[in-house]
Amino acid sequence: MPVLSKLVLAFSAANAAVASFPSVVHYPPLNSTGDDLTFAINGTGAPGIFNSSFTPDDIYSVTYNWCNMPHVRTKEYKVADSSYKLEYVELIHRHHKRTPYASNIFPNGAEDILWNCDGEGPATYGKNATGPGSVVLPIQWSAFTSPNNPFTTIQGFNGSNCQFPQISADGIADSWTHGFDLASVYKDKLGFLPAELDPNRMHYRVTNNVITSQVAGGLIKAMYPDLTGYQVLIQSSSFDSLEPAYSCPAANAVNSQYQGANSTWAQHLQLAAPVYDKLDAVSNIPRNDTGGWHVSFDHYYDNLSAKQCHGFPLPRNVNNTDICVDQDLANTVYRLGNWEYAYNFRLAQNSTLYSAGDYGAWILELKANLDGKVAGTNQDIYRHNIAHDGSVAPLMGALQVANGYWPGMGTEVVFELYSKSNSWFIRVLIGGQPMQTSTPMGTLDMVDYNTFHTYLESLVGTNGSELFAWCNGD
Repeated sequence: MPVLSKLVLAFSAANAAVASFPSVVHYPPLNSTGDDLTFAINGTGAPGIFNSSFTPDDIYSVTYNWCNMPHVRTKEYKVADSSYKLEYVELIHRHHKRTPYASNIFPNGAEDILWNCDGEGPATYGKNATGPGSVVLPIQWSAFTSPNNPFTTIQGFNGSNCQFPQISADGIADSWTHGFDLASVYKDKLGFLPAELDPNRMHYRVTNNVITSQVAGGLIKAMYPDLTGYQVLIQSSSFDSLEPAYSCPAANAVNSQYQGANSTWAQHLQLAAPVYDKLDAVSNIPRNDTGGWHVSFDHYYDNLSAKQCHGFPLPRNVNNTDICVDQDLANTVYRLGNWEYAYNFRLAQNSTLYSAGDYGAWILELKANLDGKVAGTNQDIYRHNIAHDGSVAPLMGALQVANGYWPGMGTEVVFELYSKSNSWFIRVLIGGQPMQTSTPMGTLDMVDYNTFHTYLESLVGTNGSELFAWCNGD
């Protein structure tokens, strides 16, 4: 039986409680090689660019670049018909490229790459609003290891002066370019944003992970070069909707069920055993590890792609350099990683339900912002959210993007709200172009806002109490 047919049959409605709310209808994604598990394991080539932030202009909007995904910029931006008036823009994007997470570095001295972040921060300091301490010295962190600390080898990056993770110098450059390109469209080309940042009508928001603030520093400076400082919005780490950090046990239960025993997820891990054998021979990580290296390809994907995006070679075994990860093996990891995200957020039958619960709080906030603008109670013109792959992926899943994939560095989703003849319309851009979905709305290009509003309500309800009750089994 074809893999896609198995996926359709693999998961029915989770249970009666799940079926009652939200009123989600799952529309399978369009066919693509990224959805094909057989191709992910046995195919050839990388599913995009993994070794450079640069994408040639002629393929910019149609090419997957993990290191630096396409975003809104003047070369490709399609100006709406003059009968439409742009009223509000809200966008969310993943941070830009960084070092790996510490948990994704080969442990026990098996890492053969030394990351160097000399002079790159991160910066951390406090200040007073006025008076003494209002002008302070920016302090940068420089990580170090001590030969007298016997536990340093556990982390596997002896001698590095990086904080894992942190946005790299190249990632800061990409952040600056992203901000410059947004300003070139919304300030210069459209004249929509003011020449000077308006704190009463414009807001930037980050998560509690410092890497999003590092990106904000480069991006906002590029959009408004005269700024010498800026105060971004942030929610508590206990319930941050942007990351997301709030608790939704019901959504987690849905996800666990379609990743459980006898699922297509379990099947893919079994079929990928030979891939793990080759990777483990380089990293010296045992198959029964407790660090999560064998429950998905997330750790290996991050380790390899971070190296390649920054021009480092693929890893070799530190004890036997003849044992290495070659490009074909790395490409297989990249194909499998993209398949895993497609499965989690688009392919599995209840992936839309999971996405709605997992990211419903932020979707509720987006809906309130859009509704408020239509009702005339929201005076904002621009909201900018800097987040993570775990933020953008469930949003793409909830909107049922035509084909799922792992959101690469800088992946951007833009919501543009327009008015026309006393009516309201929404355009949603991904990679700088109108988002194709598999829903009846089709491509989200000047969709009647009432239709879009109804769709959002099918995901998250009319108010937050419904989502909160569902998440907690009430």
